[in-house]
Formats: sequence, structure tokens, C-alpha cells
Amino acid sequence: MQERFFIEVDCQQKNHDGERICGDVFLTGRVREQDRIVLVLSDGMGHGIKASVLATLTAKMALNFTKEHKEPEKTAEIIMKTLPECRERKMNYSTFTIIEIDYDGSTNILEYDNPECIVIRDKKVMEIGRRNIILEGESNAGKKLRVARFQAKKDDRLIFTTDGVTQSGLGTPRFPFGWGNDNVARFAIDMTKRNPKISANELASRIVNTSLRNDGFQAKDDTSCGIVYLREPRELLICTGPPYDNSRDSAMAKQVKEFSGKKIIMGATTGDIIARELNIKIENGQEITDRDLPPLSYMEGIDLYTEGILTLSKVEKILMKYNNNYAPGKGPADLIVKHIIESNEIMFLIGTRINLAHQNPDLGVELEIRRTVVKRIALILEEKFLKKVKITFI
Repeated sequence: MQERFFIEVDCQQKNHDGERICGDVFLTGRVREQDRIVLVLSDGMGHGIKASVLATLTAKMALNFTKEHKEPEKTAEIIMKTLPECRERKMNYSTFTIIEIDYDGSTNILEYDNPECIVIRDKKVMEIGRRNIILEGESNAGKKLRVARFQAKKDDRLIFTTDGVTQSGLGTPRFPFGWGNDNVARFAIDMTKRNPKISANELASRIVNTSLRNDGFQAKDDTSCGIVYLREPRELLICTGPPYDNSRDSAMAKQVKEFSGKKIIMGATTGDIIARELNIKIENGQEITDRDLPPLSYMEGIDLYTEGILTLSKVEKILMKYNNNYAPGKGPADLIVKHIIESNEIMFLIGTRINLAHQNPDLGVELEIRRTVVKRIALILEEKFLKKVKITFI
């Protein structure tokens, strides 16, 4: 039986001291048809806007070529030929790390001049059998890339950084040669011993913040740390809209009752159906936490019970602008987003009955809005947040 896990990914960054733009770029992509994700961390030479432009060029090329499943050697050759080269130093203007992971755990890593990716398994550094690729051709002859292939397992962590992390503290009495990859690995292992379930976000943040402290809280370089954490998936069900036919009400309620993860009900009619079929009470809330939306209500055994289409539309808006610096509010839509971010596999159970109280039954406008918004949210979750999403219409 294939091991089941979720691939949690996060990258934290600090800009070079005094710069408004980070010269490191992190991009992610998912190939749904092949159940595969691709991660790229690129470090542009120098810092600021120029470094960011070069790193972005590298990262986008790497992401696109790898998503097309080109061999690592071919991907590297195309990138290296395309990247501009510094005439004085005779080196490319960007370095990179490419990680490709299938959901069965098959993992490929391709590295050019970034610190080696650290793989932690059972609270120890795992050797992953790297081999070197020596490029040929007039412009890149002799340049060396590192390639590794291995089978990842549940609870593995991959740590990949730019040299702003490994070279932090360079020249200080404590780290005269920089913090170094070995110290980063020891630090990460210590963090996982203290908290075996530490999230990708928290571990990446701790590594970046420690790098910043090594530099006296004035980053000497753009500093990035990405984490991949393979762990037990967390499931979330979002149920909204009544079934197309009254006879399907009990089937919807049964799916909600039997779902093993967290549950969100959206919409008054949907809530009434679930409450009636499962014989549970609804307690109407009074506290306004978002001026744009009705207050939360409460149902036994349901994690959140909110209004329907207005809240769903606001969830989409929040997800579109969400980033590591986003400060969530306390409104219904914010709480739904919090549950979504904390979950990995999201199932939408969408009723398809036309609401006769609000719409002309010949048009079904509300139904189409609901379907459209859910599909857009699903796309955001898959592409931006690498979530697994399933939509079921009833």
C-alpha cells in the first residue's frame, strides 16, 4: 500500500540590509496531471533590483522546464546558456536549487552553486547520493552541477537555502567562516527534537531569524530558507448550497457527518438541512466581527457555520492577496482562510439547487456564482498553496 502523506512547503526570506527588494526568488508549481510539484530557489548575484530580476529569470525558466519533465542535465544546460555571465568573474549571474517531488515520494534535486539541500530523516542527516554533472560546450565548459534522486518518506524534511544563511556570521568570533551547512543541519535537528511536528513555516522562520541574529540583525546578504515537510494530511470539508433535489438532503448530511476532518457549513439553507437531518441545534451569533458579513452561527460538531455566497466571495479575495505578511482578521471569511491554510486536502461539497427565494429559477444566477467562485478558489489553492482539492456537486 502506497504511503499517504502531504507535502507541506514554505519559504521565508529576509532582504539584504537596506534593500526593499529581495535578490532571492522562490517559485512553486504543480503538475496536476502527474501529481507532481516543482520548487525553485534562485539567488541573483549581488542584491536589490538587479539581483531580483536575474533570479526571477532563472527561477521562471527552471520552473517551466522542470514542469515539462526535461532531464536535469537538459534543464541545467538551457538555463546556463540563457543566463548572462559576469565577464570579470566568468560566472553566471544566478545560482539555483530545483526540487521536484512526486506524491509517491520520488524526489529529484538539481543544484548549481547554492548550498547543498539538507535531508533530515529520523532526526539525522540523510545521505542522498549526489552525483556531479560537468557541463560541456563553449560557454559553460567545466561548470559543475549536483544531482540527487531518492525516495522521500513521511516525516522527512528537506532544507534548502541561499548562501545568506550558510554565510551568516562570516568573520565573527563565533562563526569566522560563516554558520555553515553542518550547523544549519544541527540547528534544524535540534528544533525537530524539541517539536517533532514543527511546521515548515516555523522551522524556516527560525532558521532565517537565527541567520539574521548571526549577522547582528543586519543581513549581509539576501537570506532565504525553504522547507519541505512530508507529513500526515489534514482534511477540511466546505459544504455550501442545498442539493439539487430534496431527496438528496440526507445524503449530503451523511457525508458531512462521516467526514473525518474539520467541517465548515456555509449558507442558511444548507445549515438548516444539516441541522434537521442530523438533529442538531443552531445557535445564532450576535457578534459582528466583519462589517461586510453576517455574524457566525454555531452548530454542534461543525467547526464553522457562516453565511454563504458573500463569505465565499470574500474568502477568494483574501486568498488572492494572502502572503507571509498577511495579518488575518477575526471575521468569518478570515477564519475560513485560517482553516484552509492549516489544511492540506480540501473537499468542496456543493449543492446545486436554485434558491427560489432569491433568483429567477430560469436563470440560476446564484448557483452559477457559487460554482464559479468555488472553481476559482480551487485553482488558487492548487496553484498558489499546493493544496489537494476535490469538488463534488450534489
